[in-house]
Amino acid sequence: MRGRPANPRRILGGTAAAVVLLLVVAQLLLPGVAARRIRTRVGRYGTVKSVSVSAWPAVKVLWGDADAVTVRAADLHLTTIQTASALHETGGAGRVTLTAEHVQVGVAQVTAATLETHGSAVMAEATMTRQEVKAALPEGVEVQLLESAGGKVRARVSGALFGVAATVEAVAEASDGELIVHPVGFLIEGFRLVLFAEPHVYIEGVGASEAPGPSPGYRLTVTARLQ
Repeated sequence: MRGRPANPRRILGGTAAAVVLLLVVAQLLLPGVAARRIRTRVGRYGTVKSVSVSAWPAVKVLWGDADAVTVRAADLHLTTIQTASALHETGGAGRVTLTAEHVQVGVAQVTAATLETHGSAVMAEATMTRQEVKAALPEGVEVQLLESAGGKVRARVSGALFGVAATVEAVAEASDGELIVHPVGFLIEGFRLVLFAEPHVYIEGVGASEAPGPSPGYRLTVTARLQ
């Protein structure tokens, strides 16, 4: 005897139900899997407090994509190369927000740091106390903020930063994607010191403002784009 022929509607209905179930399970599980993976990556550089990932549909995180990633960290320690590499890795997320209580990048230490990326655009902010600024500078060099506008920071530098034991004005600014500082003056304008230069990060501008408080210092900003 022949069995009853399968009902196409039942087959289609069962297949659709299975697909929906898989999508629901993926939506529930995959963002958590991606968050743990990101936590491991960032954890190489310090202490991570929390990571959250949102993505719709969630299956796209399998290809390294996400709508938004939020990371909260305590202390991070990175070289400039590691900083550029970490930024480059965020390219698959629509928006990334990273906050850290303390960050050490090379010889510079900052507090209350925030880094946001939206597509290829990057915005970073952090505070440096006067003691942290002094520790990051060569021995005997002091800096006083004069003004900040148009993506540039002008400061008065005392010491031998450019090979001259004197007090000069210097400007920190973006130049062809690099962050540089150079003295102001007809005879010494050609001197320049590269502070940050990495192929995957194109610096567009910098800013600084006074940061009053129990530990006075400066609030620093950097705008850039990923390449």
